[in-house]
Amino acid sequence: MAAAALARAVEDRYHGIMGALGDPRVADWPLMDSPFPTLAMVAVYLLSVVVIGPSIMANRKPFQLNKIIVVYNAFQVLYSSIMFYEHLMSGWFMNYSYACQPVDYSSNPIATRMANLCWWYYISKLTEFADTVFFVLRKKDNQISLLHLYHHSLTPLETWICVKFLAGGHGTFSNLVNNFVHVLLYAYYMVSAMGPQYAKYIWWKKYLTKTQLAQFVLVFFHSLQAIYYDCGYPKFIAALLLVHSIIFYALFYDFYLTAYRKEKPRLQAQQQLKQQQMIGNGSAPNGTANGVANGVANGLATQLPGDQKTVTEAKKNE
Repeated sequence: MAAAALARAVEDRYHGIMGALGDPRVADWPLMDSPFPTLAMVAVYLLSVVVIGPSIMANRKPFQLNKIIVVYNAFQVLYSSIMFYEHLMSGWFMNYSYACQPVDYSSNPIATRMANLCWWYYISKLTEFADTVFFVLRKKDNQISLLHLYHHSLTPLETWICVKFLAGGHGTFSNLVNNFVHVLLYAYYMVSAMGPQYAKYIWWKKYLTKTQLAQFVLVFFHSLQAIYYDCGYPKFIAALLLVHSIIFYALFYDFYLTAYRKEKPRLQAQQQLKQQQMIGNGSAPNGTANGVANGVANGLATQLPGDQKTVTEAKKNE
């Protein structure tokens, strides 16, 4: 009896929170009634890419998915570009304050447009499960890092909470910046999957991780303003955004240092080999030769967080 009473009390409390604090505009939207469908999808995702998928692929050859990956990444570039534009036109290029912006829960067309955009941003995080699925099908299990899993499993839950309770306002700045970064990331993934002959067009790859780090710095200081100023935006949520930025900055910075330490010796060895070859042929200008072209060392490419395809891998699949 006591257990049943406790269960009823918890259920009543749950429905009370959802009813009292939830945004009434999104109450009837798909997947917004309860967090449990999202939790279930995240659980299935983790089970599939960590246990089931690798087990199925253990004795199979990796799938060659270059064309599918190109199409998928082109879709993500377009999706992120549209959302970036919509975030600007729904607030950040219009009437939003960069100092502190409360959530507009009214039925104002601009406010409703931002709320709809928040829902589509949430959906985009579900579509990104495919990033990991491609790793599994191509047997690139080494690229399914803790950072990758943490990012892909946490963001759907975070964005669901934002849509349910805070569909607009100060926190959407992180969505805006993230969309911009994702346009660059998925553009890189798309071009690198097209083959090594296109490597010259992604010379800017070395700046991508730095751009991701800059993203978290921007969100950190922008969220800090919502704590300092009082505009009605929940300071608790702003504090969570601060913590989120710190955690992801630390994870990505650790990745950046690790990748740099691994890549530097390879670049030096590649450069020395190139110098020896050119000197042997009598063609090294001024006695030196640069083995690094636009940040890509003769087909070698460092892995980005969640990197889907390196130039070297593209060569192997030609």
